Amino acid sequence: MNKLNELINWFENKDKVIIALSGGVDSALVAYAAFQKLGKSTIAVTADYKTLSQEELNTAKKVCREIGISHQIIEYNELENEDFVRNDKNRCFHCRSELAYHLNNFAKEIEADVIVDGTNLDDLNDYRPGIKAMKDSGIQSPLVETKFSKKDIRDGAKIASLSIFDKPSNSCLASRIPWGQSITQERLLRIEISEQFLKKILDVNHIRVRDLDGIAKIELLQNDLNLLKNRKIFHTICSKLKQFGFTSVVVDPEGYRAGKINVIAD
Repeated sequence: MNKLNELINWFENKDKVIIALSGGVDSALVAYAAFQKLGKSTIAVTADYKTLSQEELNTAKKVCREIGISHQIIEYNELENEDFVRNDKNRCFHCRSELAYHLNNFAKEIEADVIVDGTNLDDLNDYRPGIKAMKDSGIQSPLVETKFSKKDIRDGAKIASLSIFDKPSNSCLASRIPWGQSITQERLLRIEISEQFLKKILDVNHIRVRDLDGIAKIELLQNDLNLLKNRKIFHTICSKLKQFGFTSVVVDPEGYRAGKINVIAD
């Protein structure tokens, strides 16, 4: 509880705060802490930028209801950003730069003095150009400043009775497309509906469908890979994903690992 109190106290002497709320447990805990200290002087903002899945958007709404915090959804279309659609290794930088631009504009409208996000210590160990974009735009990261790891966050969220304390980490739908392959609405849609279908038929929470130039590459946790050994189920999966627009389906035998798609496709 002491560590959670430290996060709550980070918001002391702040007047009006915006929390960039993604639908994940990290920003949810930040929103909780801010609300505990500042109450109605906090507002959670979720950007529906057309690469955020409907599942994540629904989760963001749910967690705001649990906390009791005011929730605002801002809408824009990242697919209108040529730098983002090109999908090079700086895709996340372009994404977060645009997000920060909209957050800063909203902050001016409501006269908020601070904008915070859910970046934590563990995020700093991965290639995350989006973190630099947010920092360059003045967005602060209280979880980093109070030295919260991912485990600390889950522990804190459990203490706070947030229903998503054990929710698997997720990322935007564009992260399923390898660098160098352009991002389109068609590709994002088939990724999203394929993941929804697989979660339901396999009864799993953690899954990725990578779009490798039209080939669906399924990634599951190692312990769940045996679910795809049922030939009847796998045949059903292949048929369905082809209906969704994929040309073929493969399974990654190594299983899921965060960041493994971060390469430029040949």
